[in-house]
Amino acid sequence: MDCASCTVKVTKAVEKLPGVSEVKVALMTERLSLNLVPGTTETAEIEGIVKRLGFGIAPRGQKPAGKKAFVLPESGGATDGQGPDRNDHDHDDPDHTGHDHDDPDHTGHDHSGHDHAGHDHSGDGHADHDHAGHSHGAAQKAGGGDSGHGSPGHVHDDPADRGKSWYRTKKGQLVIFTGILLAAAWVFELLTSTEWGYWAFALACVIGVAPVAKRAFEALRLGQPFTIESLMTIAAVGALFIGAAEEAALVVFLFAVGEVLEGVAAGKARDSIRALANLVPKTALLEVDGKTREVPAETLQIGQRVLVRPGDRIPADGEIAEGTSGIDESPVTGESVPVTRGPGENVFAGSINTEAALRVTVTKAAADNTISRIIQLVEEAEEARAPTERFIDRFSRWYMPAIVAVSALVILIPPLAMGADWDTWIYRGLALLLIGCPCALVISVPASIASSLSSGAKKGLLMKGGAVIEAAAHVSRIAFDKTGTLTHGKPKVTDIVVAPDVAESDLLAVAAGVETGSSHPLALAILKRAEEAGVEALPATGARAIVGKGVEALVGGAKAWVASPRHAAESGGMASDHIRHASALEAEGKTVVVVFREGRPLGLIALRDEPRGDAAEAMRQLKAMGIAPVILTGDNPRTAEAIAGQLGMEFRAEMMPEDKLGVIREMGQQGGVMMIGDGINDAPALKQAGVGVAMGSGTDVALETADAAILRDRVVDVPALIRLARATMGNIRQNVTLALGLKAVFLVTSVLGITGLWIAILADTGATVLVTLNALRLLRFDPTREG
Repeated sequence: MDCASCTVKVTKAVEKLPGVSEVKVALMTERLSLNLVPGTTETAEIEGIVKRLGFGIAPRGQKPAGKKAFVLPESGGATDGQGPDRNDHDHDDPDHTGHDHDDPDHTGHDHSGHDHAGHDHSGDGHADHDHAGHSHGAAQKAGGGDSGHGSPGHVHDDPADRGKSWYRTKKGQLVIFTGILLAAAWVFELLTSTEWGYWAFALACVIGVAPVAKRAFEALRLGQPFTIESLMTIAAVGALFIGAAEEAALVVFLFAVGEVLEGVAAGKARDSIRALANLVPKTALLEVDGKTREVPAETLQIGQRVLVRPGDRIPADGEIAEGTSGIDESPVTGESVPVTRGPGENVFAGSINTEAALRVTVTKAAADNTISRIIQLVEEAEEARAPTERFIDRFSRWYMPAIVAVSALVILIPPLAMGADWDTWIYRGLALLLIGCPCALVISVPASIASSLSSGAKKGLLMKGGAVIEAAAHVSRIAFDKTGTLTHGKPKVTDIVVAPDVAESDLLAVAAGVETGSSHPLALAILKRAEEAGVEALPATGARAIVGKGVEALVGGAKAWVASPRHAAESGGMASDHIRHASALEAEGKTVVVVFREGRPLGLIALRDEPRGDAAEAMRQLKAMGIAPVILTGDNPRTAEAIAGQLGMEFRAEMMPEDKLGVIREMGQQGGVMMIGDGINDAPALKQAGVGVAMGSGTDVALETADAAILRDRVVDVPALIRLARATMGNIRQNVTLALGLKAVFLVTSVLGITGLWIAILADTGATVLVTLNALRLLRFDPTREG
């Protein structure tokens, strides 16, 4: 699919069938997905409709009954036609991960601005419509109009055409065939006479336009009269009747050439996404009982151990069991500097082992590894369409019918009202018809977004669709969580202040008991300090977090708390001199927690979490971009002030989750706001923000939470994300201007008789090619570079 309106034809035809709903056809991934009520329409009937529109379609892989995934067959063939059946898997998830991937965020939330996000499509009749060769694509989805190039009449390659030279593809062969017909007609005219030459051109035109007319008729039968095929047929036949046979034959040939060019341009955009899949090696060295054997990487199972030699790519997400080596993670996160990994540390599939042999225990199946999830997110991001794209869809819905009406007026009014020559105005009206396809216009947005998503993925920047990109481009304020976002998230205990009658070991034993089992950075720091001091945590039960205040548990049969100074003071857990100590430690930029039992203060523990090395540079870049950053933290004001002072930021401290939510809502009233968090905490604030961004090194949480994710733990990637979004919206504006500008120019010149039929068809296909090529420039855009 390369021409941006074909999806409308499939959508409108399929959604009329009984029991069918939620029909969506994605342009860049060439995927058709739908909901199908069991016992209504047979899947074979859906396949038949798609085939009548000119597409090949067949099952992709083995899917459970009721879940269909369709692709263009390698060599023809039909699906099995089994009726749908409810089951527990959602195969809008092509990787069988069990996630509901009609929700691009996998959160179940309905993110504002995202189409269809949050719906559970269990029970879908799903079609993976992977017919790459259809030479036109579509941005429009369900509810789209009749506008645009429809699939009827277009040549649909099978996937085997990918990678071939253009002349070996079916579309290329059609170009050669129509070119030979045109050349033969010219030769025949030279050898005979103009009169006989007319009939030769007429024959060439009829033969070339026949398949187009056939598919235009099929579209008409399915209730879709306004397709480029119908316009082409009318224009060609009309040209024959007014004696312009040579030009009619040329138009048919140029139409075929345009399809090849569009296919090549769109193919390049898709190749950038497919290239991500090639990062994971096809084979792996599986180690069993000390012996290794080569197996397909996709067959690796969780718990198996693989040998990764120096220079090899890691075949699966896993944990290093033996060995220490430098790991080049640039294929996954875009981080160019290799990092040293050793036993117990996680590695990503697709990363390159640069130094020593490693033995890696597989922790994720191939379908669920980080690369697969990134590809999936990039592909499914088409679901969350940008407001600009939805507007263009609505515009294109009436554009083609309006052009057809104007064309009819151009043909009728001058001859009837002014006695003008019929042949002249029929010719001009026919030329105008060929400008009626909004192909370039509707592909202008999805082509740019697909290129942007692919470019961002290579740099570890994931945005879940056009709606997110458009929102990110208009951000004027950014709120940062502190711990784990602006700081490393690995605080260390710096000071311990105990009550007069309490030993430091007793304090640590109680604190460690309360924090046992917690994954909070402060808890991990306290547990580590206790371990280093050789102190064993007291047994604890009933531990629970007190949101925004601390943690309580039963330790040694009595309640104990590790809490903020504010909460401790309210609960009588702080001695008078501890208040002074806490203030002094906080003034040094440290975070202080108070350890106490009921009515008995035990002491203070101070911790410090240093800002990330690139945080100050990131703030400088954001300010240069006209964006105001602010810290929202639950930490005390003095610590927050110390961090904010180093980074030159505003801050708000001692914030409960509901306080952050209120601040984000308030900021949102002043313009676009982005929230940066760690993907676990601050979920309400992340959801409330116009764009919620999760920081994290490719973790499930980072990939699935919020609207965007930064895979590298680098704060400078935040301005890079916004830079990419702004560049994308600029590219979209260029494309829309180019598409509308060319249409407007040739509309006027066609009416005035300056340009004819063959120029009109070049204006259509040429604009589509130019728009696609312009979108491809984003693949080379480096968002990490200023300026």
